[in-house]
Amino acid sequence: MNLPNSLTVLRIFFVPVLVVVLLTRQPNWDFWGLPIHFEIWGVLILSVAALTDAADGYIARKRHEITTLGILLDPVADKLLISAAFIPLVQMHLVQAWMVVIIIGREFIVMGLREIASVEGLVIPASALGKTKMILQVLAGGAVILTANHPALKPLGTTLLWLVVLSAVGSAIHYFQMFWGQINFRVQQRRRRLLVVEPEEKPQDVLTP
Repeated sequence: MNLPNSLTVLRIFFVPVLVVVLLTRQPNWDFWGLPIHFEIWGVLILSVAALTDAADGYIARKRHEITTLGILLDPVADKLLISAAFIPLVQMHLVQAWMVVIIIGREFIVMGLREIASVEGLVIPASALGKTKMILQVLAGGAVILTANHPALKPLGTTLLWLVVLSAVGSAIHYFQMFWGQINFRVQQRRRRLLVVEPEEKPQDVLTP
């Protein structure tokens, strides 16, 4: 359990905390006359969790501490965080359910494609569009959470949500194209090998007088 993996586990720990804060709409405190309500805590938790996502990958690469546990756990932590950020917003009537279905559905589609590719010994690299989508998700989630007590931010939240949905669809298509290209190439290689390598003929039985 190195530092990058510890940060990934910490991100998973933030998931239930974020859900509880959003669904209970607590805590609501005042510090020196400055109101810090649940939406501020929600944005802070989401932001810190997103920072751990960026930090664990950077530290793992810099320290050469990339492990199998980290490779497997990191995408799971990301999907749990995004689910924890957007699903409660549907219950709070701040986001339309179909948008969240597209956003979260994209995550599982990409994860499934990567699992299939890994069985074939292939790796689908992260794309710039996918990374942009993650940033937009955090910004949109934070903006929509703030609209709970700050309705003036609703146009900003709605705009960011549409950008997230469009980037989710676009990145899913891009990942599928990369997946299909690699799988198709592997299938073509196998077919060429089968055509080149002829099956060995079995020796015929010879009748002796």
